[in-house]
Amino acid sequence: MSTLAAEDSGSIHGEAGHRGMITISVMLATIIQAIDGTIANVALPHMQGSLSASLDQITWVLTSYIVAAGIATPLAGWLTDRFGLKQVLLFSIAGFTIASVLCGISESLTQIVIARLLQGFFGAALVPLSQAVMLDIYPPGKHGSAMAMWGVGVMIGPIMGPALGGYLTENFDWRWVFFINVPIGAFAFYGIGRYIRAHPGARRVVFDVFGFTTLAIAIATLQLFLDRGEQNDWFSSGETWLEGAAFLISFSYFLLHTRLSPAGKSFFDRRLLHNPNYVSGIIMIFIIGMVLFATRALLATMLQNLFGYPASLAGLVMAPSGIGTMIAMLIVGRLTGRVDIRILLTVGFAITAVSCYQMIHYDLTMTPSSVVWPGLLQGFGLGIVFVPLTAASFATLSPELRADGTAIFSLMRNLGSAIGIAATQAILVRNTQIVHAGLVENMSRANGSLFSSPLGSTLGLQNLAGVAALNEEVTRQSAMIAYLDDFRLLFVLTLMVIPALMLLRPAKKTQTLPAAEAEAIALE
Repeated sequence: MSTLAAEDSGSIHGEAGHRGMITISVMLATIIQAIDGTIANVALPHMQGSLSASLDQITWVLTSYIVAAGIATPLAGWLTDRFGLKQVLLFSIAGFTIASVLCGISESLTQIVIARLLQGFFGAALVPLSQAVMLDIYPPGKHGSAMAMWGVGVMIGPIMGPALGGYLTENFDWRWVFFINVPIGAFAFYGIGRYIRAHPGARRVVFDVFGFTTLAIAIATLQLFLDRGEQNDWFSSGETWLEGAAFLISFSYFLLHTRLSPAGKSFFDRRLLHNPNYVSGIIMIFIIGMVLFATRALLATMLQNLFGYPASLAGLVMAPSGIGTMIAMLIVGRLTGRVDIRILLTVGFAITAVSCYQMIHYDLTMTPSSVVWPGLLQGFGLGIVFVPLTAASFATLSPELRADGTAIFSLMRNLGSAIGIAATQAILVRNTQIVHAGLVENMSRANGSLFSSPLGSTLGLQNLAGVAALNEEVTRQSAMIAYLDDFRLLFVLTLMVIPALMLLRPAKKTQTLPAAEAEAIALE
């Protein structure tokens, strides 16, 4: 598998005189990539109407970006080894910026999904390469402070994303959540092009094309299967059967290729599976991705569609989740290595479970503070988990496998996010229909007591307008119950992780991954 380690160490130390401008430029590149993971969430209801998409279809705007970024992230090291760090950075920023423009001018769901795929593909390299630049331009003694600055840039994205997306959508248009990337991307492109010297690629890494291709096809077809299954009535559609078959065939080829290839020569190094801590870690980070991103996607549509929140208010009440994550990561970085990692993880997952339990008790009369506090608590709980989980996953992994392990770790988090969003949206649509059908089964003209009741008089059920008003309210109630079902699922998933934490083996002091390195891996 490709790795960033292929790039010569210290290859751009000569740019130390322009350290300030380089730092600003790569931080801007990091921020726009991090922001775009959440900035579109609150704009989804507005996109839904503009692009004539259903509730489950519009989430493809989120999942396409996440899946593309997850698949393309492991390519960053190989591309850098082949073409050089500066060239790959400039290509990625230019592609990301152009794809942002294409998102903004899209006139159909198909167009914006394709543009988001391109955006995710080009943006995948921005975070790991910006980290590599920061480590290169700062001396070893300042790596800790450099990673702290870089970490703030990555963490500020989820915080700024919902609030900025809500403001732009409410005061301008949803298209500006993408157009805002243009001036930022242009400045980052200029700074990197002007102040970083180009170095030729070393061309030392052999890329496993077959392994990467089969895995990419498997992930893409699985996502299509989940995204379109509900719309196609699952296996009643030939398309669903085709997507399922394509996934099984491509994933089988990937597994067989990985099994038969010499160790260290395939896209996925099977030696990673020999480490129980790492295997437990990627399973847990998969579930974290599901809980974190699925919750944000659900809240964005729930607040605007059911509660009538303007986009700006929806963004503001969702932002504290990112603030909670940032606060927790700043605290837990000091505790990692001093407190048993399993204790920190148990506390983090328990706090996250409590927040999900609070969400189960949402109702149609709640206030914005009812969303802020569970969100803040969930962000804090997940923030406690990120760094210790990364440290535990990599602590017993041999150094030669860490680069490969980092790429798979990031891929599993993104895959969990995309599958979590797709699955919860499919459950939401299906349960809304089921609950609606159950609620209206006795609401007919044959039920005279309904029309003569106070409710019937208030709504004026004797005319069509009253019947329409009743149906609208039943739909709201049905959707609210369906949202609660999704939050209940996320709560159960979080609880299920806690007993598995006992399977993690505490690392020896000499094996413990430094907190700064663990935080950097967690943020990628």
